[in-house]
Amino acid sequence: DVTLPGRAQQMGTRHLINRITDEISEIFLGLGYTVAEGPEVETDYYNFTALNAPADHPSRSMQDTFYVDRCDEKGMQLPLRPHTSPMQVRYARTHTPPIKVIAPGRTYRVDSDATHSPMFHQVEGLWVAENISFADLKGVYTDFLRRFFETEDLKVRFRPSYFPFTEPSVEVDMAFTS
Repeated sequence: DVTLPGRAQQMGTRHLINRITDEISEIFLGLGYTVAEGPEVETDYYNFTALNAPADHPSRSMQDTFYVDRCDEKGMQLPLRPHTSPMQVRYARTHTPPIKVIAPGRTYRVDSDATHSPMFHQVEGLWVAENISFADLKGVYTDFLRRFFETEDLKVRFRPSYFPFTEPSVEVDMAFTS
């Protein structure tokens, strides 16, 4: 009935993943980092070669997975990025140290179990400067977690782990203490 009053449009909200990505970025901006963005369809060079992962490197077997029907200038098929590291490479090529950058974004990998999605969101960080140690990395992670979860009552543990593409490698566990 055209004589009835119109229906009000409901306002939408930002997607939860976008809100969380923005919150993470704001925390790192407050820690002196910048935010890098880059393409999701990336060349083999930026996804692997520039990261010291040649065609026969073991880390590629779990990451060299999704390709699009397009080729780069060398005729190589283009992969979807399996991590946000290509954005770090692109940033480092155009900036001189000291560098403090995070690279949030969507990534794509085939996983062999039902607990993983082939598309997920990731945030990686790169800090290049003189006299930076693993202790600095631990401090950044601990500070980030306390800011993100808005509590000082947080116990953070770093335990050695194996990842074929980083060395040294750790996993970070946390627990609320109160």
